[in-house]
Amino acid sequence: MKNYFLAAFLFMMTLPVLHGQEVAQCPCCSENHRGFDFWVGEWEVTLADGSPAGTNRVERIQGGCVLQEHWESARPGFTGTSLTYYNRELKQWEQLWVDNSGNILKLSGGLRENAMVLVSKPAPGPDGTLLVNRITWSLAEDGSVRQLWEVLRDGEVVRVPFDGFYRKAKG
Repeated sequence: MKNYFLAAFLFMMTLPVLHGQEVAQCPCCSENHRGFDFWVGEWEVTLADGSPAGTNRVERIQGGCVLQEHWESARPGFTGTSLTYYNRELKQWEQLWVDNSGNILKLSGGLRENAMVLVSKPAPGPDGTLLVNRITWSLAEDGSVRQLWEVLRDGEVVRVPFDGFYRKAKG
């Protein structure tokens, strides 16, 4: 019986190799997994009027399989983080945002030309109507990124909670 468990354990340990050498070497190196790399970096973020919005550090973790965001608002005391990853089974990007005020936002979607577009599932707003959050990260030619967060009702924008411009931090 001991030999059976040892054989089963050894078999399980070799599955990544059996699954394919490329996957074992870099399971998240596909073009799909790299689609949001333009957001990776140290950023200074401003609002449309040029006033400071905050700073953001986005890094690849878990062997490049996950993007982790570290947001610090220009408004003292407000921070947040997100985990963003490509779900190869569903063939879509997913993000979970959590901040220090208890807000949680779950999004999914994908690339559309030079932009990442992620949306939430419909949820009741304060007046009971169903609202959808849509966040679009657009890459500009100069390497900057615009993040536009829109709230939609019946496909129409009813509010813009955030419109920020990311520029690489100097330093």
